[in-house]
Amino acid sequence: MKYERIRKIVLEAIQQAVAQGLVHGTSGNIALRDDDEDVVAITPSGISYTHMTAEDIAIVDLNGKWLDGPYKPSSETPMHTAVLRARPDIKATVHTHAMFATIMAMGEDNELRPITPPQCEFTPVRIVPFTMPGSNDVAAKVAEAIGSDGRSVLIKNHGMFSCGKDMKAALAAATYTEEMAVTTFYAKLLGNYEPMPKEAEAAMKALIAADQAV
Repeated sequence: MKYERIRKIVLEAIQQAVAQGLVHGTSGNIALRDDDEDVVAITPSGISYTHMTAEDIAIVDLNGKWLDGPYKPSSETPMHTAVLRARPDIKATVHTHAMFATIMAMGEDNELRPITPPQCEFTPVRIVPFTMPGSNDVAAKVAEAIGSDGRSVLIKNHGMFSCGKDMKAALAAATYTEEMAVTTFYAKLLGNYEPMPKEAEAAMKALIAADQAV
């Protein structure tokens, strides 16, 4: 099978996201870049992830052109490829409609703040205004919000988008962003919301970065 390695990684990642409850039905999509081949493996559009095989994973170029695979690439391909083009350090991207991330994206000034030390690695989590799904407009807005330092953003009335240097890192970003949204939601509901102090957040980010650089 052509592009077997990256197809298998994407398949395992989407199945993991389903098992974690980050993805339901056919919503959400995952992509992985292969620099050697200069292509991207991405989940196909409208196909159940439960019975998906590695051969079903679509292959596109960095501009989103469909190159290989029996099924049409995800409708959110422009969003994934826009971030991959903008961030050479990013190899994997995850988009989900996770419930609490979607809830916390609504309202005003809802940029997520970390509640626990591990969450600091994935901040800042900026908010992207609602734009039609699958459009070049939402792709550009997500890439802009991710910027040069972001790992996750929340998209109003839509979900979240996360990324990382590899698939493990991208899934971790999605997992901890949803955890951040859950803890924030319940803390605000109970009236005892108290995120980590910004100086502690900065210190934790620096500590995590130093550990990862070793």
